[in-house]
Amino acid sequence: MKLKRVLSGVIGLPIVALILIYGNIYIIDIFFAVIALLSIYEYMNAFKKEYKPVKELGYLSCIIIAFIHIIPKEYILLTIALFITIIIALLFMKVIASNMKTKVQDIAITFFGICYIVFFLAFIPLLYGMQNGKFLIWFILIAAWGTDTCAYFVGVKFGKHKFTKISPKKSKEGCIGGTLGSVIIAIIYTICINKFAGLEISYAYIAGITFVLSILSQIGDLAASTIKRTVGIKDFGNLIPGHGGMLDRIDSIIFIAPFAYFLLNLII
Repeated sequence: MKLKRVLSGVIGLPIVALILIYGNIYIIDIFFAVIALLSIYEYMNAFKKEYKPVKELGYLSCIIIAFIHIIPKEYILLTIALFITIIIALLFMKVIASNMKTKVQDIAITFFGICYIVFFLAFIPLLYGMQNGKFLIWFILIAAWGTDTCAYFVGVKFGKHKFTKISPKKSKEGCIGGTLGSVIIAIIYTICINKFAGLEISYAYIAGITFVLSILSQIGDLAASTIKRTVGIKDFGNLIPGHGGMLDRIDSIIFIAPFAYFLLNLII
């Protein structure tokens, strides 16, 4: 399992890096729309034993990400608000048209999944499209995957105190080490982009942002774990060897994306 996890990272990370470095905003939009589609597919399947989520609407909602930068910038937030309103109306129409064979619980699960996955994830291409977005987007990955990696190694080496029953393998030492490690990585990355890309990002500010995002990323990981425990599954899927499904791999990224967008907006 550990070997599969490492190999998946070795293969997957360069692919993601190449897309983020050389892709334009439209490629990034499509890339994250596909990720959203895979993730919401896994999310819907997780609930299918006891509920009947409206899968088609969940899949269709991913289109909004693919068109993020086709919509004029000044109308993006208005379009998203309109999209949410339409989705709520369509979900209740589904309940009414099915004579309540589709239940309120089903549409609640559907709507939560769309907000949690699709709309949260949409903030990543929005961040990418900002000034210096190609550099800023990496702070999301550092806060999420940097925390996860550092927490794992610190937890294995020094973890003695269990953090929560939701995720028994997590330790308090690992959580602290993950946050500190991600802050250090973020500062090193900031030094590099300030020097080679001519940016002037405050190290103190980026340390503070990464600290907050790291904590939120761990909450995001535990949030996904609560969903899996609720429906009685270990992983959302098996798409990525050693990691589980797409949603297992990006659960913390999804959770911190909107926070990163608003916090990083303050430094441009």
